Amino acid sequence: MAAVIPFSQALRERTWTGHSDSEGAGFMTDLMSGKGTKDDYIALVAQHYFIYEAIEAAADRMKNDPVAAAFISPKLTRLPAIEEDLRFLIGDDWRSQITPLPTTQRYVTRINEVAATWNGGFIAHHYTRYLGDLSGGQIIRTLMQRQFGFETNGVGFYLFGDIAKPKEFKETYRTQLDAVDWDDAERDRVIDEVLVAYRFNTELFLDLADAKAATTQVA
Repeated sequence: MAAVIPFSQALRERTWTGHSDSEGAGFMTDLMSGKGTKDDYIALVAQHYFIYEAIEAAADRMKNDPVAAAFISPKLTRLPAIEEDLRFLIGDDWRSQITPLPTTQRYVTRINEVAATWNGGFIAHHYTRYLGDLSGGQIIRTLMQRQFGFETNGVGFYLFGDIAKPKEFKETYRTQLDAVDWDDAERDRVIDEVLVAYRFNTELFLDLADAKAATTQVA
């Protein structure tokens, strides 16, 4: 009899290509390799604001859901840190200076749609964002600090001060995923939604690259 693969393992294995494609988008590759500018980083943070505004509002709506509640923790909340980063990076009037790109608007709409009726869909987006922030996000933080001379201001989004041991936190999160009583069809739906989230990430990087190119042409 074949061993049953834990859901968290199946999730990682079946979404790895989507994850790699997302990380490999040109805009992010340039930013990570030192070819990007501080303005590129600010543009990325600005889009994060709209995404996390949506997902954390969804978390507030889902906090009493019997399945989703286990994954929601104030230790993960990012929006206040993003706001402080933008205040540092842009100024006190940061909110009037940022607008969502087309992919961000679609991404936010998708989060709002699934979080309204489907805890599995909400968890898919929650998983994609926060476990990514606790993993590759820490590499991004280190690189941005090195490239732009940041200490903590400007990269507060990536600092999880209430999570002393990120590895253990992620392991607990995956154990909770394994414990959810989803049938195979629902697990497939959740995996598909994680792939949707990764596609949004990839398309957002493309939007950011296009916006940068348009600005360069105007200049």
